[in-house]
Amino acid sequence: MTRTEIQPAAAGVDAQDAQLAAAGDTRAFERLYRGHVGRIHTLARRMAGPDDAQELTQEIFVRAWDKLKTFRGESAFGTWLYRLAINFIITYRQSRATRRDRFAADADLDTLATRPISPDHRMDFDAALDQLPKGARRILVLHDVEGYKHEEIATLLAITAGTSKAQLHRARMLMRAALQA
Repeated sequence: MTRTEIQPAAAGVDAQDAQLAAAGDTRAFERLYRGHVGRIHTLARRMAGPDDAQELTQEIFVRAWDKLKTFRGESAFGTWLYRLAINFIITYRQSRATRRDRFAADADLDTLATRPISPDHRMDFDAALDQLPKGARRILVLHDVEGYKHEEIATLLAITAGTSKAQLHRARMLMRAALQA
């Protein structure tokens, strides 16, 4: 059975569970959690890295619980949750970058010792993904990993489909260079 054959029935159950959970039914929210935690965790791991994925996943579901009353059922619950997760992860990454920049400005980075880079060192996919600029990384994860089409990505990120295509091309070229280094 394909994902699309399962999705319509699951979407109806999710919508019912979302209504029940919004009214305070914790069991209904638990069903939503169990049904979507894997996908949200994968998204968090791909967009923010494995070190932060578990904490981000939990925080996303806490936010979802708090915002359930805003779910109107105009789209599938999974789509609503995924968008909430993307927004939260983007905000998290931006705040983390701001903190990192603040601390880096205070440190004298020229005096820090570094390990020499071995010429035969190869990066794995996740390490190469971590090096991508955030826009290119988001598009690559959404398109190549999660399977979204450019039009869907454009809607999710409030950009044009052309921007999505350009960012995907850029991300692929950067990934290829990083993996071949």
